[in-house]
Amino acid sequence: MTASIEMPRVQECTVASCAYNRTNDCHAFAITVGSSDHAHCHTFVEMPVRGGIEQLIAQVGACSRSDCRHNSELECHAPAITVAPDQDMADCVTYQPQTV
Repeated sequence: MTASIEMPRVQECTVASCAYNRTNDCHAFAITVGSSDHAHCHTFVEMPVRGGIEQLIAQVGACSRSDCRHNSELECHAPAITVAPDQDMADCVTYQPQTV
């Protein structure tokens, strides 16, 4: 049997151009974070239509930034995260490198 954990919520997303964003809330079911060089939100998509489930606030489904202090076994353990614009992408600004 596998125990499930409570996934952290996307507390705020200020990437207004994302199709899942409505009034600074992300309405995707879950997002994926991480790249080798940044904590990008890989669920970010620019489209003229809005998607997601209006009654839902997104959760962090997976994070491949294993060097983040909130990451354990590729799962985010922050209480909540914030996503913000970064050039032409969206980044998890809750990302903090692990201290040695």
